[in-house]
Amino acid sequence: MAAKLLSLLDAFNQGCGAYTLSELARRTGLPLATAHRLVGELERWGGLERGADGHYRIGLRMVELAALCPRGVGLRDVALPYMQDLYEATHQNVQLAVREGTDGVYIERIAGREAVAVRTRIGAHWPLHATGVGLVLLAFAPAAVQETVLAAPLRRFSPHTIADPGVLRRVLAEVRRTGISVSDRQIDEDAYSVGAPVYGPDGGCAAALSVVVGYDDPGRASWGPAVRAAALGISRRLRDGALRGESGDRSG
Repeated sequence: MAAKLLSLLDAFNQGCGAYTLSELARRTGLPLATAHRLVGELERWGGLERGADGHYRIGLRMVELAALCPRGVGLRDVALPYMQDLYEATHQNVQLAVREGTDGVYIERIAGREAVAVRTRIGAHWPLHATGVGLVLLAFAPAAVQETVLAAPLRRFSPHTIADPGVLRRVLAEVRRTGISVSDRQIDEDAYSVGAPVYGPDGGCAAALSVVVGYDDPGRASWGPAVRAAALGISRRLRDGALRGESGDRSG
């Protein structure tokens, strides 16, 4: 029963935020009658909400539970001032993500009104090999995680997505060497992302910070130092907070 309920919630991790009952049944492989019963239970609990259009969306109860997650909230509290400073300096999309398995999960973002449109949202999962934050998280992930990603088929999102394990291995080595990642039109053909690692109190990579600009931005190659400086500022706060015993949760 629990697995079936979770499969309904997992259906919302695939990009779209609203589905009909039939769509949820099809995406989860559940019989329509079973999906109807379980969706009803989730709706009564507050995990799902049904709109006037008949589509189901994630409910406020899930938002309340997510707010209790220390790995996201504590890190966001520390990072947000630096993200805001980075946005004021660039007026571009600024994003913060952590690793979950072989995915990057976005836990905060600031979207510029005039910036290039991006498909990320808070809570979204994207494969590590295909984004600026993901390349950082993968480059500093344990070797076993890296080998798992390299051994699996690398999903293509555009003609520019890194799909060759040998190329990806070289890219990850360069990220470790420079402390900066570049994701060049890997998801959308008009987007260029620059990322940098955020280090936790233990010295490991706790998160990744990025700026996403238009591919045609003439200054796109210059954003690396600004992103890295902001990431290092967050890292110092995480380290200092842990040394003072403020909150170990901020380590990510």
